[in-house]
Amino acid sequence: MSIPLTFSVAPFGLEPLDAFTLTPVADTDGLFTLVGSGTTASGASEPRLYLLDAAVHLPSYAPSLSDAQASSIGLTDPAEAMLLVVATPGATGTTVNLLAPVVVNARTGVGAQFILEDQDLPLRAELARA
Repeated sequence: MSIPLTFSVAPFGLEPLDAFTLTPVADTDGLFTLVGSGTTASGASEPRLYLLDAAVHLPSYAPSLSDAQASSIGLTDPAEAMLLVVATPGATGTTVNLLAPVVVNARTGVGAQFILEDQDLPLRAELARA
């Protein structure tokens, strides 16, 4: 089942898009595609990112959002947050961006990609195989 999402600010590199569809990848647990509706400023049509559900793949990952960040997506209860990380497959493995997660307010379908300040998290962390 695909979920329409609205971003309060376009994800990095996908400007000026604010409408996306989050779709689970078939036969996987916690892997999604995020597809933009339209064309980015750089000319990519319907760009696609792979996102992992942090609760499934990175259970100890617990970044802190600022009050302003939470407020920007209408998040008032942490239980309503869906925490996703951008996954980049490579020839020797997959990396995930822990410094700039995508957070979705599950109640409203509003999301944003946030840069976490004052948190020592990697931009490209190797994803360990289970």
